[in-house]
Amino acid sequence: MERELALEFVRVTEAAALASGRLIGHGDKNGADQLAVDAMRSVLDSVHIRGTVVIGEGEMDEAPMLYIGEKVGAGDGDEVDIAVDPLEGTNLVAKGMPGAVAVMAVAPKGHLLHAPDMYMEKIVAGPEGVGVIHLDAPIEHNLRELAKASHREVSELTVVLLDRERHEEQIRRIREAGARVKLISDGDVLPAIQACLSHSGVDMLLGSGGAPEGVIAAAAVKSLGGTMQGRLIPEDDAQQERLQQMSVMDTRHILDLDDLVQGDDAFCVATGITGGDFLKGVHYGKGYATTYSVVMRSKTGTVRFIKTQHRMVRMAAK
Repeated sequence: MERELALEFVRVTEAAALASGRLIGHGDKNGADQLAVDAMRSVLDSVHIRGTVVIGEGEMDEAPMLYIGEKVGAGDGDEVDIAVDPLEGTNLVAKGMPGAVAVMAVAPKGHLLHAPDMYMEKIVAGPEGVGVIHLDAPIEHNLRELAKASHREVSELTVVLLDRERHEEQIRRIREAGARVKLISDGDVLPAIQACLSHSGVDMLLGSGGAPEGVIAAAAVKSLGGTMQGRLIPEDDAQQERLQQMSVMDTRHILDLDDLVQGDDAFCVATGITGGDFLKGVHYGKGYATTYSVVMRSKTGTVRFIKTQHRMVRMAAK
């Protein structure tokens, strides 16, 4: 893929953030999500790619646009697979809480795992964790080894998890081992990115979250030189059948970074909607709006932070 596409992909997530940001704090998570979807889909058609949505808003009969299998782009240029989450953190936008983003991952055709809509057990860490942590290793072991590799004490590490009842045992063991716990209410893509960045205040992401979000996060982790492992968790017969269709016969099978994102050329792009530790949210001023985005490319390891001022055109009252 051409590096010039990076800015075009940023335009896509900016549009989703600007649209959905209008409903921050309005309590309308579905309305905000629909605005993000509409805006993202519209701008995607101006990008010079031949894209296929492999992770999106659902199957064709579930979503009117950005459905799995939908063709997007201007119809010329590189043939790519696209994973999108136009609004990760719908509840965060509805409640005016930090951490919501518009995010997407792009890779050459066939290079993104077509992750089904189910849970994925995940572990993520930065470059110090490569070859050091393992999904099946005891939590205490992973913390000790990561601390050793990063020349710190376990007490200096921070592990982020979704604040869910299913994680109570992991939270207890992390605390007993002496590490800090940071709980989040929604959205684990940005925390996965933060786990790969020095001085972010996050050293590891752990626990189960959405599998589609796991693939998007993997594109960022690969760009940042980090490490990630995942395991799909089917909850019913239909999900088990989906795994068999993917030739994943053993539910204990661990997916590594190259299983989630093949090759060395993937982009991950995110634009903040509500302000957080990593990305500022959309700011609306008089006649303009400001967005804050990050674009990462695995081929070069480049990470660009982009601040953009947008002139806002108001519709005349009818």
